[in-house]
Amino acid sequence: MSTINLDRECGCFKRSPFENNISFESKDDAMMKAQEMIGHMNSKFCGKHGFTLSENGDDFSITMGQPAQAATSGGCCGGGHCS
Repeated sequence: MSTINLDRECGCFKRSPFENNISFESKDDAMMKAQEMIGHMNSKFCGKHGFTLSENGDDFSITMGQPAQAATSGGCCGGGHCS
């Protein structure tokens, strides 16, 4: 049994069709759903938050944090080729 857990539910999540603390018989099914959720949340939600996915054994956690654009400084991706 694998679960997907979101640490905090923002308003966009509450209005979405997604559910928190959902369980799957298969780890692969849980991983595919978690990746689908992350992709949708990062591209379709309002953009006030960014969401990251982490794996802990058979379970997956989605963490809400800063949006990806705010995490970078000055538009640099951190790859070392901008300076």
